[in-house]
Amino acid sequence: MNHRFLSIAGLAAAMAFTGGCSASKVAPETSTEPAAAMVPAAAPADSVPVWAPEKYAFNPSRTKKHDLLHTTLRVSFDWQKQYLNGTAELRLKPYFYPQDTLVLDAKGMDIHSVSLLKGSDGTPLKYSYDGQKLSINLNKEYTRSEEYVVEINYTAKPNELPAGGSEAITSDKGLYFINPLGEEPRKPTQIWTQGETEASSAWFPTIDAPNERMTQDIYITVDPEYVTLSNGEFMYSRQNADGTKTDYWKQALPHAPYLAMMAIGDFAIVEDEWRGKPVDYYVEPAFKGTAQKIFGNTPEMMEFFSTKLGVAYPWVKYAQVVVRDFVSGAMENTTASVFMEDLQLNERELLDKNWDGIIAHELFHQWFGDYVTLESWANLPLNEAFANYSEYLWAEHKYGADEAAYLQMDEMGQYLDEAETKRVPLIRYHYNNREDMFDSHSYAKGGRILHMLRNLVGDEAWWASLNLYLTRNKFSDVEVAELRMAFEDVTGMDLMWFFDQWFMNAGHPELKVEDSYQNGQLTLRVAQTQDTAYAPVYRLPLEIAVWAGGKKTIYPITIDEAEETFTFKVPTEPQLVLFDAEQQLLGVVDHQRTEQELVFQFQNVDQLAPKLEALATLDDKLQDPAVLQMYQAALKDDYWRVRSAAVNSLSKLKEGQIAAVEPVIRQMGQQDERGAVRADAILALANWGGEKYRPLFEQAMRDSSYQTAAAGILAYAGTGAADTKQKLAQFEKETNEEVVLALATYYAVQGGPEKYDWFMRQIEEASGGQLYYLLQSFGAYLASNSQTNTPEAIALLGDLARNNSQYYIRAAAYQALMVMSEKPEVKTLLQEIRQNEKDERLLQLYGG
Repeated sequence: MNHRFLSIAGLAAAMAFTGGCSASKVAPETSTEPAAAMVPAAAPADSVPVWAPEKYAFNPSRTKKHDLLHTTLRVSFDWQKQYLNGTAELRLKPYFYPQDTLVLDAKGMDIHSVSLLKGSDGTPLKYSYDGQKLSINLNKEYTRSEEYVVEINYTAKPNELPAGGSEAITSDKGLYFINPLGEEPRKPTQIWTQGETEASSAWFPTIDAPNERMTQDIYITVDPEYVTLSNGEFMYSRQNADGTKTDYWKQALPHAPYLAMMAIGDFAIVEDEWRGKPVDYYVEPAFKGTAQKIFGNTPEMMEFFSTKLGVAYPWVKYAQVVVRDFVSGAMENTTASVFMEDLQLNERELLDKNWDGIIAHELFHQWFGDYVTLESWANLPLNEAFANYSEYLWAEHKYGADEAAYLQMDEMGQYLDEAETKRVPLIRYHYNNREDMFDSHSYAKGGRILHMLRNLVGDEAWWASLNLYLTRNKFSDVEVAELRMAFEDVTGMDLMWFFDQWFMNAGHPELKVEDSYQNGQLTLRVAQTQDTAYAPVYRLPLEIAVWAGGKKTIYPITIDEAEETFTFKVPTEPQLVLFDAEQQLLGVVDHQRTEQELVFQFQNVDQLAPKLEALATLDDKLQDPAVLQMYQAALKDDYWRVRSAAVNSLSKLKEGQIAAVEPVIRQMGQQDERGAVRADAILALANWGGEKYRPLFEQAMRDSSYQTAAAGILAYAGTGAADTKQKLAQFEKETNEEVVLALATYYAVQGGPEKYDWFMRQIEEASGGQLYYLLQSFGAYLASNSQTNTPEAIALLGDLARNNSQYYIRAAAYQALMVMSEKPEVKTLLQEIRQNEKDERLLQLYGG
């Protein structure tokens, strides 16, 4: 699964608008000296960091009492009540020990009957049901060599389940009806499912655990106007006497119950293929023309991953479907991944962005997660870290080293942000709720750790080890030790140390690095400063790059003590010492460098992170000629993110300081090949006194890139031109998120009562992140336009705050209502919302 979420801390911020001794190490051709005492004293025993791991009970994998062999489902729907009417036939046998009772997960259902099937004959069985577990008394004690079939007639009522979910998967009711009665004219009618973690049992009785596997048949009865999609191969569609149709989908290879899926709606199907297997893209009809451009790299990804892994894509087909109001970014159901609506882009939007990362992520799950599945949610990184790292692998292959390196930097940032308040082992059996596993540890940190493992063993061993892991464990469930053993069996290395410190321990290395040069000797002092009450002293094999006399030399070292000193024979004083030359380490490195060294770093290191580090560190030294020259060179860099970083730093210059860079940035605002860079250049010009650039801003508003157009809107509005409202009004029918949010930013403080209808229409039509940010602007708008605090606006915000499926949308709507809290009816409404809210995250935010 690929998650996109806003943290509670982010919500709150965004909506605030109303020791021991050390030995020294010797590198090749080096001598040694005692290390300086660089490790701070340990924290007092009673001082507990805010990020320290909480102590929770142990969470084992599910005990296997029965083996679920096959599931046959026959389902139809009551759209009015938002119910699923189903018959489930489950074929099982005891796993090892004899059993006379079967306990199934079945959440919030009406159970109508339970029978033992022999052929087509059914014998009623006694059962008990508590709303969560269905306990069935079998007709006898069965041994592990005996199979049996139970049939369950039931009605699933997902909307009557208690609210649950996480920041990554915002709801856990399993089955979702979207606009079921067609009352929302701008939203299609759909049904879709989302099973991870254990929500499949909200729409069919099963053993809802990741260490269970089944084959399946699903018969879906719907009106003929709808397209259906499910796992496996489409077998046939049958017309029924009552005017409905029944579509039959067969999943012939076993997979975990949480990977079962359905999607039903008015989808256009764009057909593609890979090695003769169907590769289909299901989108809303309006996006049929761009579906191939959105998803069209999928066959190439399948070939790349299949070739590198040495395991061909293992399933009968691959489909990708885009649905409305999805509760996460995407989900890797076997043979049929589901994606959020944000992936649907028009031709102009495709100029600025692609979704290859999330597409690669879900595809790689078809191996890591579907073909080989984790045995327990404690081992979630065996799914998500690999899928996360696939984004890097694809970017490296398709778009080059810089784009891949940027992803790695972004992952580092995500993890370190989370580590400010949370540090837990990557593989963690002690968690409060399995949903807590879906965090930046499992995803971002996990992907970075896999990159270090790849760097440690080398590319050939990396791919050979993954091949062994997949082939040895196919169609089975695994824990992290099995990944380690695959790498050890291929490489002959004992990797327990690596897996122990990176997978089983919390935290990350925090390093203080100092270098000095005297008498032909470079001395490098390294101290691990992390709190070893919570994190280990790490073993870190890495490389040091030294530039001296214009020549680069690499020195491999291994750090494995709290304080160490390394010395190297270097003929002349180094121009630069680059710690972790391969830029692969997950951790925080404090290595001070001079201004001159950083400029040299930008000019001579061909990796992205050191370049961006130099730009970020020296942006308060722009008056220095050498630094300014560095930024001027950055404006011409081949990689667009370096150009953008340079523009954004230079935008801090005052108007009287810009002569050396202004002509170049003005040209970039019109001619740079990337819309994002043009947009940054336009906003930089706006910072320098926008009125004289008004014609350029007007031109930018007509740019082919929506990003540039949105920047033009904001820049033009910032000039204070008398015709600003007239100029901006021409964009009010635009649906692109960038443009809509640019208008909302301006209208929030300058719109006036006449923009009320525009805001209301945009809020009614928007969803996801766009709606979240719109609601923030709307709150500011309502605060400055009291006459627009209408019953209609209150009702709209109240409905969103009570009923929207996304918790962060409910929070944003609630905060917008707070602007009008002096009104008695709003005060009462806010109280009602707090009383009825079940999500602990929002109760925390609301203070209730």
